[in-house]
Amino acid sequence: MTINVKLVKSPIGAKPKHRKTIEALGLKKVGQTLVKQDNPQMRGMVQQVSHLVKIVEA
Repeated sequence: MTINVKLVKSPIGAKPKHRKTIEALGLKKVGQTLVKQDNPQMRGMVQQVSHLVKIVEA
């Protein structure tokens, strides 16, 4: 099972912890979409930065 995670807002003004989470997800540019494994760890990371990312239907 996989999820598509899209960066919809720049992490420049975000808290340092949130910036590190975006970096750990592998997102670099606004509009970039990555396919990630759907597991509790990924869901937790996405939930932490939910104001910066969006889960896209594939």
